[in-house]
Amino acid sequence: MSAKSLILFITLPLYIIDQISKWWIVMNFAPPPSMPAPSNVADLEYHITVIDGFLNIIRVHNTGVAFGMGNGTTWAPFVFLAVPLIALTIITIAWKKKFFIGWTGKAAFALLLAGIFGNLTDRLTQGFALEHLKDESFWTRLMNGYVVDFIDVILPFYGNWPTFNVADSCICVAAVLMVICSWNEEHNKKA
Repeated sequence: MSAKSLILFITLPLYIIDQISKWWIVMNFAPPPSMPAPSNVADLEYHITVIDGFLNIIRVHNTGVAFGMGNGTTWAPFVFLAVPLIALTIITIAWKKKFFIGWTGKAAFALLLAGIFGNLTDRLTQGFALEHLKDESFWTRLMNGYVVDFIDVILPFYGNWPTFNVADSCICVAAVLMVICSWNEEHNKKA
């Protein structure tokens, strides 16, 4: 399968689902009261309990990276605008060097693109949707971009897992597929 086919049939639909779900959250949920996410969902003005004691839909603004690291810091907007661009460059080079082999590698490539583009779009646009920044400069609004996270999972013996979104899920599944792809390649070399 070509890169164009992967992007058309996997990346693009997942990117659209990611963006629609995030904008639905932004349009229908009150902004979160603080950063990072409140430890108790009941503290939020509005949330949906999907499975009591296990799964909630909430609105979280993640200005950091995975698991909210860097949330609220002054350096996070600069770093986390650069990281996706660097990642896109690396995976493009890896694609050209035939790193993504077999169906697992190709699916990982498509999922990585969906996840990176989904979260990058948030960082580039969400700061402009903040009402309290409407009179601020372009640069200020851009630097106040954030990723919309909304899937809140509660795990037994752990508690609240860091809130995530569709793009984050794509990146995590891609990481697992890349491990499988690497294992298969190593296994095939030994055979």
